[in-house]
Amino acid sequence: MENNENIYELFGSMVFDDAVMQEMLSPETYAQVTKTKEEGVPLTREVADEVAHAMKDWAMAKGVTHFAHWFQPMTGVTAEKHDSFIAPAGKDKIIMEFSGKELIKSEPDASSFPSGGLRSTFEARGYTAWDPTANAFIKNGILCIPTIFCSYNGMALDKKTPLMRSLETLNTQALRVLHAMGHTEVKRVTTTVGPEQEYFLIDRKVAAKRPDLTYTGRTLIGAMPPKGQELDDHYFGVVKSRISEYMKDLDRELWKLGILAKTKHNEAAPAQHELAPIFSAGNIAADHNQLTMELMKKIAEKHSMKCLLHEKPFAGVNGSGKHDNWSIGTDTGINLLKPGKTPHDNLEFLVFFCGVIQAVDEYQDLLRMTVATAGNDHRLGAAEAPPAIISVFLGDELTEVLESIRDGSDYQNRKREIMETGGVDALPNFTKDTTDRNRTSPFAFTGNKFEFRMPGSSLSVSGPNFILNTAVAEVLSGYADILEKRGDTPLDKAVYALLQAVLKKHFRIIFNGNNYAEEWVVEAEKRGLSNRRSTPEALLALTEEKNLALLEKHHILTREESHSRYEINLDNYSKVINIEALTLLEMIRRSVIPAVDRYICQLSETAVHKKKAAASASCTMEKALIERLSKGVSALYIDTEELETLVHSAKEIEDKQEQASFYCEKVLPMMNDIRKVSDEMETYTPKDLWPFPSYGELLFSIQE
Repeated sequence: MENNENIYELFGSMVFDDAVMQEMLSPETYAQVTKTKEEGVPLTREVADEVAHAMKDWAMAKGVTHFAHWFQPMTGVTAEKHDSFIAPAGKDKIIMEFSGKELIKSEPDASSFPSGGLRSTFEARGYTAWDPTANAFIKNGILCIPTIFCSYNGMALDKKTPLMRSLETLNTQALRVLHAMGHTEVKRVTTTVGPEQEYFLIDRKVAAKRPDLTYTGRTLIGAMPPKGQELDDHYFGVVKSRISEYMKDLDRELWKLGILAKTKHNEAAPAQHELAPIFSAGNIAADHNQLTMELMKKIAEKHSMKCLLHEKPFAGVNGSGKHDNWSIGTDTGINLLKPGKTPHDNLEFLVFFCGVIQAVDEYQDLLRMTVATAGNDHRLGAAEAPPAIISVFLGDELTEVLESIRDGSDYQNRKREIMETGGVDALPNFTKDTTDRNRTSPFAFTGNKFEFRMPGSSLSVSGPNFILNTAVAEVLSGYADILEKRGDTPLDKAVYALLQAVLKKHFRIIFNGNNYAEEWVVEAEKRGLSNRRSTPEALLALTEEKNLALLEKHHILTREESHSRYEINLDNYSKVINIEALTLLEMIRRSVIPAVDRYICQLSETAVHKKKAAASASCTMEKALIERLSKGVSALYIDTEELETLVHSAKEIEDKQEQASFYCEKVLPMMNDIRKVSDEMETYTPKDLWPFPSYGELLFSIQE
């Protein structure tokens, strides 16, 4: 940020936000828009016309001539089609117009977006519809209007629609519970979300020499360098100046869009970093995270760097996740997941807290499904991510609270322990948190929120959150049924009786230990917890009756919409592995094998020259290397032939589940075999002959 730039004026300067609307809209229209944002009340066409006119005037004052409906199709990235404000006005004249009709609806061609069978090939029409709860913004000189995206028959083709539907059903069921508990002053319940975003930055020129990074976003071959992350010196270390300048520019652009970028630091692996925002409303947080990922890549290019958002761009070092911090609160300012000083007596907290625990247990397969991607399969279960088994970490104090409720025993509130800082008088003592943080847990309670640690770095948080919202809503609807019919039973007795029954059934999901331990896998199986290790296995959750019924009951996804997402995700998985396999074949055949062959020839020539110079000269080293490298090249040739055959076989499989399973069980293992041989060849081949930048050159490409 420039020294003379006012951060207060910068923040939100490219957003058609509340302050702008209050200034540019009539009081009546402003009140209507505010009511829509806060209560979900639909807007009239007249209000939309006035909002559209104000949007256009505001945007044009900033030099904007085009607008776009900004939406999130099932591709995993955002989409937009630009239209100008220009309209004809008599002979050879124009005016600049933007109507409420154009604001509310647009008609992009839907034929090339994934639909999973929701439309026929010839049915190209699709609609984008304005989301008035999210602010319009200016990006790249275009007025962007957040929208949903649906097919001609109204089926959801995007990630925003089910998220917004889930927020509505969660609000409905949470209000029922709160009103049954006497909190009739509460009018709306919303979620807040803060997605922590991990990413890698490497030099663009170095990255451009790697076809695998260009085509797939991850390295398909590469031997480990002498130094990786063993010393833990990169984590929270001093940020290099070039990275620091990038982070400053990123903050600046995010702040202009009203995105509350807060924390930035080096992560565990070399070249890895993290950005964390302040919490915002669930729908807005999802939009903001999509913009954050887009800007990360764009700004990296300006700094001659490449931003990698793949979950595992470098085998052997930490991958990148996106910790989804989720909480729920009321319009009266109460965080329903805040335990308070006496959590055992905080009925509202206990009801919603246990509601989340039950929801995670009953729909653990659906939650696992939401994070299932080809990239995340490489990360889950590794040293930096939880395993594929869903469990909930609570910490000792809250576990004891729930145990006392489950067992009907007395509970003595713990006194907050004072942390003494090593006996140094100058250092202040402070109150110790009531629980540690468990970095191995996939779903951990961290003070006043839950942290879902399984999502991968490139994932939209809409998926995990709409499933979590819906599952919690379903559980709360059951609680509401009970509490609304309690009659003369005192509220506390009714609540404790309800929660006792819940905890007796669902305590199995709570685990405060080391999720990485092999013993936990055995224990989890004994408890009956799900362990779906791969994406093809995990995606089957979207075909199971209880899950289809859940989504249909709460009007989140019809059965057709659920099936379409199952088909799209399977197809995407297979396509990703297919692209990776073809890229690996090209790299090995066109570059690695010729490079190793050249070195074998050089070794042979060296041995011949030695013999000519001295008949008694020993060529042991050359012979040994030639033998080792020749075996390696032969293995690469045989394995690539086999890989090509497997890829052809995979593409012939018509059933998408069978095809994805084949890629997972046959193609990927062969790719790993090829990688193992290639990486060994790299360690013996001279640097000037090896065709690609090494891991060391990539991970340590930014030094200053």
